[in-house]
Amino acid sequence: MTTPSVERSGPASSRTTPPAHAVAPQVVGPDPRLTSPVMADYDGCFGCGEQAASGLRIKRTGRHDGVATAEYVVRREHQGAPGLAHGGVLTTAMDEMLGTAAWLLGKRYVTGRLETDFLAPVPVGATLYLRGWCTGVDGRKAYLEGEGRIGSPDGPLAVRAAALFVEVPEEHFTKERLN
Repeated sequence: MTTPSVERSGPASSRTTPPAHAVAPQVVGPDPRLTSPVMADYDGCFGCGEQAASGLRIKRTGRHDGVATAEYVVRREHQGAPGLAHGGVLTTAMDEMLGTAAWLLGKRYVTGRLETDFLAPVPVGATLYLRGWCTGVDGRKAYLEGEGRIGSPDGPLAVRAAALFVEVPEEHFTKERLN
């Protein structure tokens, strides 16, 4: 499987770079949130839920060759500096995108560490085209990278991220709702 490479002035930190023996696995199935009735209640998710009034409402658009894709339209309530997306909101969008790529590995993951690089301002009203992919798995650790481009999937690179996700059991997400 070929995965994209995010151009960096230097590598992601050692904490988000997979060890040499880690392998980037094939995407094995649908997102577990779509196949588990307990996990399916994501309408209120701040990142992707349609019911989150001020949420990002990221729309997953597909996956191809191990790369998950999505689109995010920056709304006024996501503004930081006048007319521009807030950096924390862009970081949240990258976390959502990398989380989607991790879950497509067929297991349940949570963010352990997230590093975000901001390369260009993102205007309110712009569509950010997001991509995320796994660069390696080592035991319970999944290493991911991603990017956000302005205006089109090939537009200017605005944000990139590298992350370490950790595999957890389904109960990690459900124990509060089941009690």
